[in-house]
Parts: sequence; structure tokens; C-alpha cells
Amino acid sequence: MSEQSAGATLASPIDPTQDDRRSMMRTLAMASAVEVARALERLQPLPALRVLRKPEVGLVMLRGRMGGDGAPFNLGEATVTRAVVRLATGETGFSYLLGRHLDKAHAAAVIDAIWQTPAGRAQVDRAVLSPLRATQADQTRRRSAEVAATKVDFFTMVRGEDA
Repeated sequence: MSEQSAGATLASPIDPTQDDRRSMMRTLAMASAVEVARALERLQPLPALRVLRKPEVGLVMLRGRMGGDGAPFNLGEATVTRAVVRLATGETGFSYLLGRHLDKAHAAAVIDAIWQTPAGRAQVDRAVLSPLRATQADQTRRRSAEVAATKVDFFTMVRGEDA
């Protein structure tokens, strides 16, 4: 095998939809349970689906490293809720969320599955993601303005006897 073909087999193809899906799931995870429920209502009528894993709560171990490159250590546990659904057309939607949000996890899994369908992606982008991202951007701007209002500039004055 030539050097060039060996390099080509080692490199994994970049799938742009994977980043898009990651971004979509991040938007859903950052939204409140009420916002995700309202978003799911905007997708009515829902396609036929089957629950593969009903929403359930569990724990995951969080690991850390001192200074980012030290020996790993167990930092603690975090509560996570997960759900998995499959549409009648075969698309499987997953959801893993921090916290105890059974309904939100189920709704996010359904939205993920719908997003994977050819017609559903545009619908989810328009009816769900655009409003949620606008709301989240507005919240970020408001928080930034509140933080900026409390900013204190420290400076040093030279006193006469120090000169």
C-alpha cells in the first residue's frame, strides 16, 4: 500500500451533519424544559414513533485532571436523564441531558429523530431551533450587560511621596 493511500484510509471523513446535529442537541440541552415542550408542540402532528428506551435518570462519573494534563481523578457524580425513540421510517433519536428532566429528554429525542428525516430537518430548524437560538442569544446579551454593569476598573495612583 502506498504512503498516500495509507494516509487516506487513516483519515476519517468529516461529516458536516454531525456538527449540525451536535449544535442542535446543544441548543435543546441549553433550553428549559418548558421551551422544549413548546418546541415539540410546534412540530405537531408528530410522526409515528416507538420508544426504545423510556426516559430514565442515572448517574455518570465526572473525571478531571489537575492542570489539564495531570493524573485523572474522580471529581464526583452528575445526574443524567436519557431517552431513545425510533420513528416508523427508521430514524433513531437520542437524548442525554444533565439533571432530572424526563419529559425534556423524551421531547429532545423525538426532535432529534424528526431532524434526521429529509423533510423534518428544515421544519425543526425553522420551528424549533431558530426561536430557541434567538432566545438563548438574547439571554446571553442580557447576562453580559448585567455583568458589564458591575465591572470595576482597578488602577493605581502614584502618591506624592512615592514619586
